[in-house]
Amino acid sequence: MRTPPSVRIGALAPLTPPGWAEAGRHLLAGLELAVHDANAGGGIDGRPLELVVRDTAADPARATAAVDELAGLGVAALAGEYHSVVARAAAARADTLGLPFLCSSAVLDALTDHPTDRVARIAPAQSRGWRGYADFLLGLLGPGPRRIAVAADPSVYWESGIRILREHLAPYDGEVVVLDARALGPEGVCDALVAHGASALLLLVGHPEPAVPLVRAVRGDERLAGLLLGAPAGQPELPSWAALLGADGAGIPFLRYLSERLTPLGARVEKALREQLAEEPSFVAYEGYDTGVVLADLLRGHGPDRTRLAPAWGKVAVEGTRGPISFSRAPGIDVWQWTWPPIQVVDRDPVEPGRFRVRHTV
Repeated sequence: MRTPPSVRIGALAPLTPPGWAEAGRHLLAGLELAVHDANAGGGIDGRPLELVVRDTAADPARATAAVDELAGLGVAALAGEYHSVVARAAAARADTLGLPFLCSSAVLDALTDHPTDRVARIAPAQSRGWRGYADFLLGLLGPGPRRIAVAADPSVYWESGIRILREHLAPYDGEVVVLDARALGPEGVCDALVAHGASALLLLVGHPEPAVPLVRAVRGDERLAGLLLGAPAGQPELPSWAALLGADGAGIPFLRYLSERLTPLGARVEKALREQLAEEPSFVAYEGYDTGVVLADLLRGHGPDRTRLAPAWGKVAVEGTRGPISFSRAPGIDVWQWTWPPIQVVDRDPVEPGRFRVRHTV
């Protein structure tokens, strides 16, 4: 008996440097497991679901070329991507080609330049998460003037984060001081923190460079004893952070998109992902799995015709690993958005860096 043709989904992920390959590996693991589970349940009306993977390596031009290639291969939809600037390039090209794109992990509010029905997102918008992070900082630092320094790389994503923090902190006597991490170097950043009398330093930079050297320099500088280090973008989430920094990497709060308790589906997926990855799955892996669950549901309900999938985001109602998933038009967001994924501020426990502590829930 002839095997029916597969229904293809294109998958984008950073799998090689300078992309954060560790995050890409977790994202892809979640997507692959979701496709495996969909096929175990009969596929798409008896047709197997197939993932066609392309490595973006954190390069917007490479991602755009991959979208063109995948569209030419006849994929029904596009999924994935971790880096916001790369996802933005992919979303623009997918929109132009009429290819539905469900973005898994990128949070930049302006994922597209104009409203579109072709793009949706699993991850929360940056403004929602980073405002919650700013509220956490306000509570932690207490009343009075707060001078919060950010060590930043040049990027649309980091610039957007700085703007969100400034706007949210300003009414509460909070000041944001921007330090050019690359130009100053780790020792220069430490000198600037002392000169500015900073209450905290937020790491708005890539991992492992220059984030890891910056943490080591601050932790080793006696002048900065007691300074709060933070990393809202989530660099401490993945195992390489703890492996490279050990105890120095603990006590650095970051945003994580997990709930206090996973759903029954999430508990089963957690076990499978741990076996697949041979380590604790990050929230990025759950984002990948939930992406696959949504696309499989859409394809079962509307078929692999791209023109029928794009208008159907608002009809999605599925159980994900972290709660029920549905999409709506959130104010100020031009794509269909899961409103809302769970958001936590967590850090690695200084006593046991392999364990996470929940510090705040958004």
